[in-house]
Amino acid sequence: MIRLENVFWTLPEGGDIIKDLNLTIPGGKLTVVTGPNGGGKTTLAKLIAGLVKPSAGRVRLDGQDITDLDVTQRARLGISFGFQTPVRFKGFTVRDLLETAAGRELDFDTLCDITGKVGLCTMDYVDREVDARLSGGEIKRVEIASVLARGTQVSIFDEPEAGIDMWSFRGLVDVFNGLKREKRTLIIISHQQRLIDIADEIVVLSGGQVRDQGRREDVLPGLLAGEIAGFCPVGRKEA
Repeated sequence: MIRLENVFWTLPEGGDIIKDLNLTIPGGKLTVVTGPNGGGKTTLAKLIAGLVKPSAGRVRLDGQDITDLDVTQRARLGISFGFQTPVRFKGFTVRDLLETAAGRELDFDTLCDITGKVGLCTMDYVDREVDARLSGGEIKRVEIASVLARGTQVSIFDEPEAGIDMWSFRGLVDVFNGLKREKRTLIIISHQQRLIDIADEIVVLSGGQVRDQGRREDVLPGLLAGEIAGFCPVGRKEA
């Protein structure tokens, strides 16, 4: 379980992006954080992952205060972060990335299992470099595969649908459904309805504060009715 208590995050030049935020994200469930652009969603993800530190307030993981831990220390506790635009590594193969994520050498069967879950053929990809020659959809899948290789307690994905084609997006939904069945703690930052539709919990963030939170079936009708000013989920059934 992730708990943020009275958290603020202020820009260096002034101005609060996150404002006195109190939020509990349940363990073992898929939580989608959504809301208008500029509402603080990505900042929230970075606060949980340790990429930025709160200006005030505390962040806790299963009761442990992790506020002062950096991203590496939080990773050791089992928190992983998938960037909106994944990092590319020239001269670093998919195998290298997955073995680095796992912290050990991986046999072919294990590599096949991991890459197969994200819809990649191991023979075609395991020795490819993680560089600009991979498409947006491919690099997203490789990054998610690296999270699977780590087997983290908490996995955070910032707009995983960004920059990928429709076919790859459908594959991503399947991947997240699979992780959901494994009862992992998943936090997905998104405004795509197809991802919102598979959530256990929805958090609506606007103006740096929680505007609504609860089970999908309780929160989604209000989103679709446009009750959050300036926001409505996109990418409905045609996505």
